[in-house]
Amino acid sequence: MSRDDAATAALARRLIDWQRQHGRHTLPWQQTRDPYRVWLSEIMLQQTQVSTVLGYYDRFLTRFPDVQALAAAPLDEVLALWAGLGYYSRARNLHRCAQAVVQDWGGAFPSTAAQLATLPGIGRSTSAAVAAFCFGERVAILDGNVKRVLSRVLGFGEDLAQTAAERRLWDIAEAQLPPAGEGVEAYTQGLMDLGATVCTPRQPSCLLCPWQDLCVARREGRPEAYPVKTRKLKRGRRSHALLWLTQGDAVFLVQKPATGVWAGLWTLPEFDDVDSLQAWLAEGPGPGEVGATFTHVLTHLDLALTPVRRALPVDSPLAQGPLLRWPTGRWVPRAALAEHGLPAPVRKLLDAGPT
Repeated sequence: MSRDDAATAALARRLIDWQRQHGRHTLPWQQTRDPYRVWLSEIMLQQTQVSTVLGYYDRFLTRFPDVQALAAAPLDEVLALWAGLGYYSRARNLHRCAQAVVQDWGGAFPSTAAQLATLPGIGRSTSAAVAAFCFGERVAILDGNVKRVLSRVLGFGEDLAQTAAERRLWDIAEAQLPPAGEGVEAYTQGLMDLGATVCTPRQPSCLLCPWQDLCVARREGRPEAYPVKTRKLKRGRRSHALLWLTQGDAVFLVQKPATGVWAGLWTLPEFDDVDSLQAWLAEGPGPGEVGATFTHVLTHLDLALTPVRRALPVDSPLAQGPLLRWPTGRWVPRAALAEHGLPAPVRKLLDAGPT
């Protein structure tokens, strides 16, 4: 072993020892080597806090205890269970991936990161995490937490908005792996734990870090300067009026297209503005009651939504004719709303009822 190899092994050993003593050990997906459960947790944890994921994880496993059950379920049911967790493309890819595992792999997840990465919705870091945790493969992860940890410890100041820089950090992450047979599972979990609990984006707890004396960012006195990423998402703003049409205890919902915001979910019909919505209503039962505008914040977009409520008489002909402008529309009884994947703000609106 060269001097560099020895230094890398020592770095890894510190993290492994720290994780075993101070890391997280009680999360439900840490109590298994079942790739289905580990994969499910990794997908749910993408850009989502552990505290939020825990309830969803339990509910998913209750309804879909294995990959075969998930693959056989209708997508609407998967989206309904996912509702409120956000980033709905994850749910659609989750369903597609389960079907691919059943159809192409006989219901058993492949055992290498390279094979896992061929499945829908599984990127390089997620495939590596599943391969490391479930099959002990010596392979690196590089999610947001790990980028931050490694950038700070090693003083990696290249701009991660550039593909070439991220590629170099991947190479560095591979080079930092512990020697074969020396705890890649604990090392991988240690990186995750360090980023989630100690090396946080703001005000990191450097005194608790097993690498504090080696950390370039701490030595420079500016840990929050890493990682470097100059390209920022351009935020947009969009306004819609929502047609909240009811008849008895049923509400009229339409399914969104397969692409775009809230793809595949069920929601209230959208109009560009309140005036155009009211103009449509004026051709039938008359004007609706305009509710308060509220803003729903997405990663790259602020949605300003104004509900306009109109209750139809039970025998209203509008329940049939004019609504044909929405081919995917259907009347959904209140008791059946939970069976439909609704965007969080729409579900909250319907649950609250008229004010």
